[in-house]
Formats: sequence, structure tokens, C-alpha cells
Amino acid sequence: MLPQEIIRKKRDRQTLTTDEINEFIRGITDGSVVDAQTAALTMAVFLNGMTKEETTALTLAMRDSGNVLSWPEIDGPVVDKHSSGGVGDKISLILAPLVAACGAFVPMISGRGLGHTGGTLDKFDSIPGYQTAPTDDLFRRTVKKVGCAIIGQTGSLAPADKKIYAIRDVCGTVESIDLITASILSKKLAAGLDCLVMDLKCGNGAFMDSLERAVELAASIVRVANAAGTKTKAVITDMNQVLGSTVGNALEVSEAVAYLKGENNDPRLHKITLELCTELLLMAGIESSAAKAKTKLQNALERGLALEKFAAMVAALGGPTDFCEQPDKYLPKAAIIRPVFAKIPGYVSAMDTRGIGLSIIEMKGGRTTPQQQLDYATGYSDFCQIGTYVDEQTPLACIHAQNEDQFCRASAELQKLITVSANPPVQSRCIIKKIA
Repeated sequence: MLPQEIIRKKRDRQTLTTDEINEFIRGITDGSVVDAQTAALTMAVFLNGMTKEETTALTLAMRDSGNVLSWPEIDGPVVDKHSSGGVGDKISLILAPLVAACGAFVPMISGRGLGHTGGTLDKFDSIPGYQTAPTDDLFRRTVKKVGCAIIGQTGSLAPADKKIYAIRDVCGTVESIDLITASILSKKLAAGLDCLVMDLKCGNGAFMDSLERAVELAASIVRVANAAGTKTKAVITDMNQVLGSTVGNALEVSEAVAYLKGENNDPRLHKITLELCTELLLMAGIESSAAKAKTKLQNALERGLALEKFAAMVAALGGPTDFCEQPDKYLPKAAIIRPVFAKIPGYVSAMDTRGIGLSIIEMKGGRTTPQQQLDYATGYSDFCQIGTYVDEQTPLACIHAQNEDQFCRASAELQKLITVSANPPVQSRCIIKKIA
């Protein structure tokens, strides 16, 4: 089949066959389809869309473009969670060990920061020695022995997706629901999962800022993943404010460890994390009801079982064996740690969450170029939430900066990005909708 004829067919709003899609993806993988042809097809898909069957075929072809893992050595359900990206989102750090402590196995393949959103791998890179790119053997041994391992995408998993995404990123086709679905699921399904839960963020700090678009993407992912044989549900969660009390790589690791120790329990972070974990335990058949699942999860937290899993994972992947006992000994610290206060007292009524994420990039905590070395120490702690009363004693946040100029710029930025009002705002739900 000629690539240009496949492009022409989709350009003319016709339905591609599974064989045509498979042939095109094989060409992308082996180089016989050139970048210009890939760009042309992705633009045709962006403009004309795909049927459910086409999107499923595309997802499976991208999945099968590299290795597809299986776990015959594991006696238990293999599960995972994926987030569409947010600001202050450290749920993966908590969820993987918590679900593992309840009897599931979590081979979590995560990514780095994208745009204004933080990346799970960047957070783990702030832990000295932790290998986010271990050998396949170490990855498998860690999942089997510990129950969870959080690493980055290897070159052998869904390589077609890596090529297609690089082209979409520079050709204006990132926002296609069908292409996003195939990109996310090709990597996740290549991990050999039994069950997947999607945390789809919605709001001014998410890629999907409207509920309509978030529901459309969630429905597409759930439909295609289930058609591909992986039980999947999606939970649409609020991203109109920072999630948790910290933003920034090392600071979010510290908050996650404190959460697992029972020392820090941000209500929104706790509720969303427990909801996602509950969905996984139900889909995996570990528990028969949401009430029983939540009791099991709470027990794993209170008995320190999830903390033990996190500590074992860090040690198995090369980090300090006593990391959870004294994380402050190992995590990098900024030179300046000082609060920033609102110009007037009042209630926090809104925040530009995307802008807050971009301010982390300004502090070198996120990338402007792919090869950039990050400053893992910068960011914010003690971050206010919508409804918080702020005054001269209660700050908007505590800034972790490396010099006075960086502190002053971040301080001025936060004062513009956070809205303070005289009256308390109406609180929004942190869990908006579920798609099954």
C-alpha cells in the first residue's frame, strides 16, 4: 500500500482499514514512511477524525510497534494509573505503593514534565541514585519483589508513538482526541496491564480546560482501552487549583513521603488518590465494594504498609536505603526559603493554575529545551487553597528560590496569579465525573 494513498483516503474523510493503519505504522517504525507523510496523515486525522474502530486499530498498531510486556512470573493483577497532567500532581508517587500494599502489581511507566505540567520522572530524579531508566531485568525484578516500580518509557515500548508525537508537537496536531487516545494507550497497553484508571484533569491548570473536551477524551480512552482488552475507567478531577500543598520536584517528593507517613493529609489530594486507588482495587477484583476498598487502603496507610513499599521501591531502583526515614538529608534544598503574602487580606477565590506551573519553569524547575538540566529544589511549599483566608500571618505560599532576583520575580508573579476576595468562595468538587 502506498503511504500517499492512505493519506489521500483519510484526507477525503474515508475510513481506513486495519491493514492500512498497520502498514502505515510499520512504515513509521522502520523509516519507510517519511516525516512529511506522518505529518500529513496526523493533520488529516486532526481535521476529519477517526471512527472507534480506526482509533482502536491505531492504538494497537502503535502498541505493537515495539515490545509488549507480559508478566507470567507475577501471581496477581497488573494495574496502572495515568494522569493527563496537572500542577502539584504527585498522586502517582502515592498511588503506586499504596495499591501495591493492597495486593496489586504496578509497573508504572511515566513521563517528564510537558508544558506547564510537572513530570513524575523529574520528581524521582531529585532522589539521589534513583534509576528512572533501569534495565528491563531490574524493572521486572522490582515489580515482582516490591510490587511497584515507577520508571520512564524505554526505547522498545511503543517506538512509533515517540516518532508520531514529536511530529504532532511541531505540526499543530497535539489536541486531536483520537491521536491523544492512541498516544496514551499505546504506551500503557504495552506495559501488559489488566486494569487502568485514568485521572483526567479538567480546569485552568489542565490541558483539557473544558468539561466537554475532558468527557470526550475520557470516553474515547475508556472505549478504546476496553475494546483492546484492558479494563479501564476514567475519573475527571478538578485542576482549577494546585493539588496538595507543594509545587516543584523535590518538594512534591517530600510531600508524598509525608503523606505516606500520615504527617500531611491535604483533603483534596487524599480524596482524589483514594478514589483512583478504589477504582483499581474494584476493577482488579481485590475488593468487592468501594467501602471495603477504602477501608483496605486506609489500613495500608495507617499501618505504614504503603510507606514500606515506597521505601523498598526507592532502594531497589538505586536510591538511598533510608530515604523515607530522613528524606531531607537527601533531597536538594533552595538557598532562599521565604513566604510571600497577599497585598490585601481576604479569601483565596481563584488562581491561574497554568500560570503557577509556568512560574516553576521560570525558576528552572521545568524545561524550556529538551536537554535542560533542572533545578530540583525550586518551587513552592505551604501553598494556599481556594477558600484559604490569607493575611499578614498566613502566606499565599512559601517560595523556594536560589537567589533574591528569582524570589522577587516569583513573589510578584504569585501575587498576580492568585485572586483574593472579601467573601469566601463557593467550593467546587474535586471529583467531577466518572466514565466507565
